[in-house]
Amino acid sequence: MLPLIPNPRARRLFLDRHALSETPSGQATGQALHDLIERIGFVQVDSINTVARAHEMILWSRRQAFRPPALKRLLERDRSLWEHWTHDASILPARLHGVWQHRFKRDEDRLHKNWKRWFREGYEAQFDNILNRIAKDGPVGTADVGEGEVRGKGGWWDWHPSKTALEWLWRTGRIAVTRRDGFAKIYDLTERVIPEAHRAPVPVEEVAEWACRSALRQLGFGTSGEIAAYWNAVGPEAAKLWCREALARGEIIEAEVEGALGQHRKVFIFPESLDKEPPEPTPRLRILSPFDPALRDRDRAEFLFGFYYRIEVFVPEPKRVWGYYVFPVLEGERLVGRIDVKAFRDAGALRVKAFWPEVGARLTKARRGKLEAELDRLARFAGCERVEFLDGWERETIRVAK
Repeated sequence: MLPLIPNPRARRLFLDRHALSETPSGQATGQALHDLIERIGFVQVDSINTVARAHEMILWSRRQAFRPPALKRLLERDRSLWEHWTHDASILPARLHGVWQHRFKRDEDRLHKNWKRWFREGYEAQFDNILNRIAKDGPVGTADVGEGEVRGKGGWWDWHPSKTALEWLWRTGRIAVTRRDGFAKIYDLTERVIPEAHRAPVPVEEVAEWACRSALRQLGFGTSGEIAAYWNAVGPEAAKLWCREALARGEIIEAEVEGALGQHRKVFIFPESLDKEPPEPTPRLRILSPFDPALRDRDRAEFLFGFYYRIEVFVPEPKRVWGYYVFPVLEGERLVGRIDVKAFRDAGALRVKAFWPEVGARLTKARRGKLEAELDRLARFAGCERVEFLDGWERETIRVAK
């Protein structure tokens, strides 16, 4: 019989690995901030700024002394972090550049097959022009290239050829993001951005070992599919093979983890992770980014916490269940609700449109006090002077039929 990880313990282990167990205090600059990003693996980047951008919110949720200039220094001055792709655009430790180099070729092969169908013709002809221009004149953004090209008004499918070429060169490792102006990426040659010490490629035969072992440590426990998906650095078959071989060597063991509804799932785990009791999470309530690493895998979050969550940004407003951009709310080891809140900086107000409690997590007097305290902290982080609660903000629990 396989050892069983009860659901409360599984939640505590998972939250601890994502730095969501301890009180969100402590230093949030320099090496301390870098260490936090190392601990959680990566920080997803997203443009939506209803309160703060995703990467900023993720770090603030864990260290509420965090302010965006500290991250900018690590990325643009110290160069200890860099920006590239996991499952989406993310901020990563620069030391991983050597591992990522295997992805550049993989992505080039994959993009070559798809982009000819997705984008306008002509972008390949711009590769050398853009590289030569950057080498000679320095960093460029999309606004600096493509003179005379038709600039579409649609989404990514309507990019002009030079913008597509910039994205291709970034995705395949020829150029790197040297900074962001506002939210616009500014690119330079990779050798000018990534420190030389981090540019040595990791041998391809070591990639699966690193990707799977580190993913399992970050997750605490997981299926081979979850392990493969964490970094999106190796495919499902490579992760299955690593799990079989590591299991045969006795480096990992199989266990069953209990879900929020009592269901069981077979997972892999390091023996020491099973033996060590994870810490009890702080009872502090915190508001999370929809792109928080702990919620990136929506199915895993639903299994562990019973929390069904989907982004409704692209859902027409009449069909939205909750709202355009709704933030999950964590209390202790439970996801207790979701909140629709937006910063109106010109008015100095953080406005709460709605809060929906999860099943069994009604807004008691104590929980309301925690929520109000967290909203006050969030308002200060967002550059607002006060919190305003709009009429009808307290909502009933919504049960979603799936």
